[in-house]
Amino acid sequence: MFNRNRFLITLGKQGLTFFSLMATLSMTSVTAFAQQSLGVDEMIKQADLYRMEEDSAKVISLVSLFEHQELDKTREYHVYTRPNRESLVVFKSQVEAGQKMLMLGDNYWLLMPKSRRPIRITPMQKLLGEASVGDISTLTWSEDYQGELINSEGVTLESGNVIQTNRLALSAATSGASYQKIDLWLDETNNFPIKADLYLRSGKLAKQAWFEAGTRDDQLRVVSMTLFDQIQPAKKTIIEYKAIEAVELDEKYYNPAYLTRNKSVDL
Repeated sequence: MFNRNRFLITLGKQGLTFFSLMATLSMTSVTAFAQQSLGVDEMIKQADLYRMEEDSAKVISLVSLFEHQELDKTREYHVYTRPNRESLVVFKSQVEAGQKMLMLGDNYWLLMPKSRRPIRITPMQKLLGEASVGDISTLTWSEDYQGELINSEGVTLESGNVIQTNRLALSAATSGASYQKIDLWLDETNNFPIKADLYLRSGKLAKQAWFEAGTRDDQLRVVSMTLFDQIQPAKKTIIEYKAIEAVELDEKYYNPAYLTRNKSVDL
């Protein structure tokens, strides 16, 4: 004989068991996702350390611009970085002498020697020019991007050797990020950056970067980055990191008004 009360009690117990199971699975999925996210975050931070090991530093960069495989020109830049996505780029080549670019979070100023006031520029404008200041000054990914592990892939190097990598998809977490999206390949054994595809906000692939390994202070480091222009294929840029040293500038140098008033300041 059908017992309605017993049926409801049984159904209630089964429902409770079902929802408990679903909740457990849901929590397990969230925990696994959090662990994966934490793992990816650590991978990106480790990759950053191969390019910039100091919180506040002076980076001397030599930029070589090629067109149709022929060296067109070279430029030198001194980049002063510090935490919280702040950096000052000093243009050192004679044809650009006196120019500076100041980046404070998502705010950017170009300082010209003959200008009476700093010129505000957009994130896109800092990517313009023969040598993108965004590429020169941005030495970390962990502050500007969120990452996701896509898969494991073999990457063929110029030498013909194949290296096993983890492919990450980075999406911009700040409005001032140089690129909207980056596909990044890291060495599976130590998270050393191998190559990166750099995408504009429009979704267009702008450049492909390859990172060269070397030693600095007896440590494995990125010593140069080669950028292949995907919009103008005849152009290639090589950025060599000639020296990196721990330097902390006075606060005044991160003030656009001070830099405008003191155009002759030598850094």
